[in-house]
Amino acid sequence: MDGVLIHEGSMIPGADEFLRKLRDRGVPFLVLTNNSIYTPRDLRARLLATGIDLPEEAIWTSALATAKFLDSQRPGGSAYVIGEAGLTTALHEAGYTLSESDPDYVVLGETRTYSFEAITRAIRLIDGGARFIATNPDATGPSLDGALPACGSVAALITRATGVEPYFVGKPNPVMMREGLNKIKAHSESTAMIGDRMDTDVKCGIEAGLETILVMTGITQPGDIERFPYRPSRVVKSIADLIPELG
Repeated sequence: MDGVLIHEGSMIPGADEFLRKLRDRGVPFLVLTNNSIYTPRDLRARLLATGIDLPEEAIWTSALATAKFLDSQRPGGSAYVIGEAGLTTALHEAGYTLSESDPDYVVLGETRTYSFEAITRAIRLIDGGARFIATNPDATGPSLDGALPACGSVAALITRATGVEPYFVGKPNPVMMREGLNKIKAHSESTAMIGDRMDTDVKCGIEAGLETILVMTGITQPGDIERFPYRPSRVVKSIADLIPELG
């Protein structure tokens, strides 16, 4: 989503037309984000404010992927959650109970204000045997004032305190991509991933067996590509360059 469809709160030119072409041709698609703060309804409103009209069903977040994963592993389980509505709502809808007492999992997501008290409780629960899950490994998130600590940074803190590594569900874990493919009944061999980051989007797409298309409207810039030991299938300036391929 960020860096491909929108950038700093504004629509990237051509994003609305590209999505309209997909809908006109009946091509199934999902908009992915590692951000676990917001529900699909919240994100739909955020996109609508930029001029992009998408149904909630077309938005796939790391929170939804995490809830889906936990439901497949331990249906009807319990979790102590550090996160916001996007994550807690997804877990509730998956049939999970939120608990501070002997939960099956500690689930770490993003929040605007990480609480020292909540992190301390998470450490003690993991020490007591709770399994450690995190929505995504992103170390920082953007803000108008600069970088903010994100899920990956706080996960590292908890790991240092407990000696327990989390299982990250979001990108670049191909689990998130495969769950998305199942959601739209698509096959990896006939699906493409369009992203703006080599370290999450492209890596995730490659490991899930998809064609990978890197755009230059977000995090990764042309000079960064050669630093990685893998390459995208192709590189384009922006999503607008893909519109002619849709007829």
